[in-house]
Amino acid sequence: MRAMSKTATPMKIFDRALLARRRARAAAGFGTHDFLIRRVMDEVSDRLAAVNRKFPLALDLGSHGGALALAETDKIGRIVATDLAPAMLDRGTGLRVAADEEMLPFRDGSFDLVASALTLHWVNDLPGALIQIRRALVADGLFIGALFGGDTLTELRLALAEAEIECEGGLSPRVSPFADLRDMGSLMQRAGFALPVVDTDRVTVRYASVFKLMAELRGMGETNALIERRQTPMKRATLLRAVEIYNEKFGLPDGRIPATFEIVTLTGWAPHESQQKPLRPGSATTKLADALGTREQPAGEKTPRG
Repeated sequence: MRAMSKTATPMKIFDRALLARRRARAAAGFGTHDFLIRRVMDEVSDRLAAVNRKFPLALDLGSHGGALALAETDKIGRIVATDLAPAMLDRGTGLRVAADEEMLPFRDGSFDLVASALTLHWVNDLPGALIQIRRALVADGLFIGALFGGDTLTELRLALAEAEIECEGGLSPRVSPFADLRDMGSLMQRAGFALPVVDTDRVTVRYASVFKLMAELRGMGETNALIERRQTPMKRATLLRAVEIYNEKFGLPDGRIPATFEIVTLTGWAPHESQQKPLRPGSATTKLADALGTREQPAGEKTPRG
């Protein structure tokens, strides 16, 4: 979970202006690098199929040019797409708004559904962003969001760190920090979501080389946008050593290399009086022993042999 200052002002970890430029640069060719977005939308389709209701107005938050339109479902009516980079929005159709996920320009209770595919890991204040999303939903509205988790690109992070320490005697942040899965449930509750669920999906992608992986990340618009990043390019010797380390530690028998992407999916509802509520402790009317067909044993009493 991202650290907060004593005044509760979120730390600025990401250069959002740089991120917008990176996404704009990736927009033209993004269609050849959107396989993870499509995977997320397949999951969204499955989850919506299990919900017995329709969503007349949906928000596609950080749409990459139309992510939610990829969901195979007839339960969504109109879609409003937003993205930090207007060039990404140019890839889509329909209602589009250039908007920052950290400052949503919508009034409370605007949407029946908010879906977000692989963009919320870039916000500086994730708790604040989740609160804004919950407020943008109507009562009993649904939020489904996917973001990269802490095991994403572990191989690349290790290789770059070891190479930089070995070749330059120091370490600078080269890969973004990702959300810790253990914190996500509590963040959803803090944001006011009802019935929160957190799931994770680990995807291992094989690449011909580390350079192909890096090119993919550029094509996704997912390259380093940390404020504390080193401002000078990585030295060639350091980069080549990182490639060697990656191949030594993770290389596959066929000469390819694996890259891990951990996708954390958050699901929650805006509170409504019709939703199920947990029972109060001690309010059960049926004994567990009766349900299991066994004899209840008071605390401290030994179970008879046989």
